[in-house]
Amino acid sequence: MVAQLRLYNVPQRDESEPTATVRVSLADLLPLLSFAHRHNYLWLKDFLNDEVAITPDLYEVLRTFAGYRPSA
Repeated sequence: MVAQLRLYNVPQRDESEPTATVRVSLADLLPLLSFAHRHNYLWLKDFLNDEVAITPDLYEVLRTFAGYRPSA
């Protein structure tokens, strides 16, 4: 089954803070990125230096996970 990407318009925010132009759920984005990475799609490399905005709670989970070392 092919993943469908749903795009959402971002409501306007404070002009002093840069905003993204599109909002995408992680559930929609991950399968597409995973497929592109697994199959070595070259276009993905064009975006490796792009920044993404994530919620503070996801950031904390990712920081903790990055330091996690499973015990044997």
